[in-house]
Amino acid sequence: MDKAFATNFAPILPTRKTAARTALVGLNEPARALLSEGFRQFGIETVVVTENAAERLKKEKFEACVLSLGDGADSVMEAARSSPSNSRCVIYGVGGNAQEAMRYSKYGINAMFSDPLERPATLKLIRATRMLVLHEFRRYVRIPVMTEVSLVGDGRRIATSSIEISSGGMSVKTAEDFSIGTNVEISFALMTLPRVNLKGVVSWRKPKSVGVRFASADEQRQKVKKWIDSYLEN
Repeated sequence: MDKAFATNFAPILPTRKTAARTALVGLNEPARALLSEGFRQFGIETVVVTENAAERLKKEKFEACVLSLGDGADSVMEAARSSPSNSRCVIYGVGGNAQEAMRYSKYGINAMFSDPLERPATLKLIRATRMLVLHEFRRYVRIPVMTEVSLVGDGRRIATSSIEISSGGMSVKTAEDFSIGTNVEISFALMTLPRVNLKGVVSWRKPKSVGVRFASADEQRQKVKKWIDSYLEN
């Protein structure tokens, strides 16, 4: 009887966790092959989408989307961001420089691949952002996102774009030579976050970027923190 019981009620094996999926939209074959290889290294499945991309992004769940920033890109991103299941998916743009990509800033592009794709840079970017795609949010405290930024400090006002943001600060692209310790004011908006204006200080600098640490006493910082918490929870 014990034997029969064991046979009829064998242990249920745990089901394999569904792999994270990345949609590849509007890309040529060499680009698709390189991206598929790169994402596969981290257990991320790629799905080639050649038709009805906007419709599929509305209905199917994807953890990320890589798309060419050409005709029709805005409709695909709009479909993703307005979809309950894909509103927080990681969006990678391919092609164009940062200034051209700003046309799509309202959709919150997370990162940019150069066009044509170069193997070392492509794999490096996938490696740097994989935690977001895999939903390992607690180990990824900075969110890569590209949006328009106004930076005022040291008697200068510059229009630039963001690289990464956290609840404590932001990195932005600029070749301007800001000294570490310079007091600045920074202004930006992020998808569902209306424009905020924060005081901060330049905390580091590189040849083409600077880091701004938000002032801890600035009440606007809480709005950024709430947006990030919401982003990570969805």
